[in-house]
Amino acid sequence: MGYFPIGAIVDSFKMETHEAIKKAASMGIEGLQIYCTKGIHAPENFSKADRRELLNFAKDHGLRFSAICGDLGGGGFTHPELNPEKIEKSKRIIDMCADLETGVVTTHIGVVPEDKNHERYKILQEACHELAMYADSVGAKFAIETGPERSIVLKEFLDSLGSTGVSVNLDPANLVMVTGDDPVGAVYNLQKYIVHTHAKDGVKLLDVGPEIAYRVVHPVPEEFQGKKFYQEVPLGQGSVDFPKYLAALKDIGYKGFLTIERECGEDPAADIGIAVEHLKRSMAGL
Repeated sequence: MGYFPIGAIVDSFKMETHEAIKKAASMGIEGLQIYCTKGIHAPENFSKADRRELLNFAKDHGLRFSAICGDLGGGGFTHPELNPEKIEKSKRIIDMCADLETGVVTTHIGVVPEDKNHERYKILQEACHELAMYADSVGAKFAIETGPERSIVLKEFLDSLGSTGVSVNLDPANLVMVTGDDPVGAVYNLQKYIVHTHAKDGVKLLDVGPEIAYRVVHPVPEEFQGKKFYQEVPLGQGSVDFPKYLAALKDIGYKGFLTIERECGEDPAADIGIAVEHLKRSMAGL
């Protein structure tokens, strides 16, 4: 299809999983990312036989899994009293990589503070170090999605772990929508850690910083209450310069998936089609 294989998040189709797989195959999509945090695909509910059936169904339609989404929400790993349970469940999600023949789990860990002396920095370090060691032990990657902090802040945090077991799922839209960071610069800053990417676009509507945008500050200051901070839009209609961004990915030697994520919109399947065509056009000049 192009220099990079194109994938899509199953849930973005807003369809039953098998129907979404068939729809993705009809659009020429090559890979799928599936949420495995709750419901029938949570590790405690998704038996090995069920995983094998779904993998075979995807393969029969010419697809493979680009990644698993293991985002447990609730502020990621910023609340130490919740982390033992969240870390244990994350390990079980990492275990699913082998069964679905992918090597990547993506997640949000919470906002990494710019101040390395901030209490939250150490809390996140401890949780991510344990998960990095576990991912290393099973040959997988636990990939932090970009957005809640500038890429240089995330790089320094990852460098502090001494492992690439915790790595990066680069989402260019999150960067432009929240921090105003440059996705091209992020590619070069994070190149050692990038194992998966999301193809998503968006615009920043209000410059409030990640602490407020991600509701780390409680309550949100009155002047920002009820306001929309950013907006996700179909690919090509936002602030991400995909030709330059993809050229940077090629330059660092990345050859993994561009996995389309569409979190809103009246017709997400149609928007995924728009994204596929936009990515094809953007790759044509590589």
